[in-house]
Amino acid sequence: MNRSDTLKAIESGKTVLGIEFGSTRIKAVLIGEDHLPIASGSYDWENRYEKGVWTYTLDDVWTGLQVSYRNLNNEISENYSIPLQTIGAIGFSGMMHGYMAFDKDGNLLAPFRTWRNTITGQAAAELTDLFQFNIPQRWSIAHLHQAILNQESHIHEISYLTTLAGYVHWKLTGQKVMGIGEASGMFPIDSQTNDYDAGKIELFNDRLAAENIPWRLQDILPKVLVAGAAAGALTEEGAKALDPTGQLQAGIPLCPPEGDAGTGMVATNSVAERTGNVSAGTSVFAMIVLEKALSKLYPEIDMVTTPTGKPVAMVHSNNCTSDLNAWVGLFQEFTEALGVEVNQSRLFEMLYQKALLGEADGGGLLAYNYLSGEHITHLEAGRPLFVRTPESRFTLANFMRVHLFSALGALKLGLDILFEQEQVKIDQVLGHGGFFKTRDVGQKIMAAAMNVPVAVMETAGEGGAWGIALLAAYMLYKAENEPLEAYLANKVFAGQSGTTISPDQRDVDGFMAFMERYTKGLVIERAAVDALS
Repeated sequence: MNRSDTLKAIESGKTVLGIEFGSTRIKAVLIGEDHLPIASGSYDWENRYEKGVWTYTLDDVWTGLQVSYRNLNNEISENYSIPLQTIGAIGFSGMMHGYMAFDKDGNLLAPFRTWRNTITGQAAAELTDLFQFNIPQRWSIAHLHQAILNQESHIHEISYLTTLAGYVHWKLTGQKVMGIGEASGMFPIDSQTNDYDAGKIELFNDRLAAENIPWRLQDILPKVLVAGAAAGALTEEGAKALDPTGQLQAGIPLCPPEGDAGTGMVATNSVAERTGNVSAGTSVFAMIVLEKALSKLYPEIDMVTTPTGKPVAMVHSNNCTSDLNAWVGLFQEFTEALGVEVNQSRLFEMLYQKALLGEADGGGLLAYNYLSGEHITHLEAGRPLFVRTPESRFTLANFMRVHLFSALGALKLGLDILFEQEQVKIDQVLGHGGFFKTRDVGQKIMAAAMNVPVAVMETAGEGGAWGIALLAAYMLYKAENEPLEAYLANKVFAGQSGTTISPDQRDVDGFMAFMERYTKGLVIERAAVDALS
């Protein structure tokens, strides 16, 4: 849209606002009818580690929400000389999972427990066995069951259990609802009914009855809604909570709150069957939209859904680029010691490009990038390692290539379950995150690891705030019976530029040879974890 059209859209409320609560930043994005950003605002925050729990306070939540909105509003005022008073629709997203339990009066009963906590091992194992469905430690139901096992005093007082996105939505609209993608990180979903799995609900209720707990699970969980559903409107109190200046009007419709996995799928146009996206940065995870459910339980695979309820297999690895970044930092120290000034971005680009010149398998070198534990390889702690034999070809190109391979090693083991054991088919995957920042390199390595074409789109960097804004726009503008995947393909991403790289057989064979070493060498990593405590 041109400046005149944008001005009219802001004045008339033909805009959509998306706000996402990420782990280190709260970001607000306002988009126009063309689905492109008009303005944005953000607020940096950090989780706190208090009494053995990773948490954010409720004050953190509201301060961050108001500041990110204010910064967006300030940008609009500076660029268009008008305040933001009304909006076509709003959507909220946040870090998935975690535990926010409230009593009947709306009081928080225990500090917010985020996805980062690994304090629910016993509960997750028991529920996985009970449901015959993988329940990761970070899921809300694992936190709830662990609190019951711990006999925490607040359990009997619970009236509502939700996530961060669900909490903010509830306080701004009064509605206790949840987008199905976010709900799938609270409790298993039945994609046939687009609701919580009723059989598993009853299994859990049997446990509650045995403990004489007065409520039933379905009574404390948010109502499940699919993308496109109306999810309430901004109340007078909600408008003031978002914009304390009082300029923002009440009555604005909201879409169902979603998790960051769902908004990532939307922002990368990866919600249709046989599509997927992979986010590669500090950690790496792949989301593959399935044509049918998996045949059995796999501890390495998390089962969630798209915002419309389609089953999604998620492979999540805790470690990706952190060790690689540390090595690049070491090379930068070396250049500085020589008195040579090299921009860090240029150094990354040069070293990444060097990897493409290495031998297909990395010259017999081996690396593990485990700064922290890795559940896919059953290691509870991490010890970054670099290993070679006297016969290995120890060159800079091979060194960089192997570290890029290693960044995807654990992910590859999880993906092999899907592609080889379950025969999952995928047409292409869309990549986003720092791993893909250097042109072509990350795409080539990822294509070799997954053996499918890897695309990177210019809009992929807009992130989850844009993704939840698109979901709010879908609710507002969709045609009758128009599927989300059609809306995104035809109205949002049509004509968008990007690049697609297909797997090169030489690279695929080289990555497979590296993975043979990687798998055999896991005993070395295990020994390092045991020896270096």
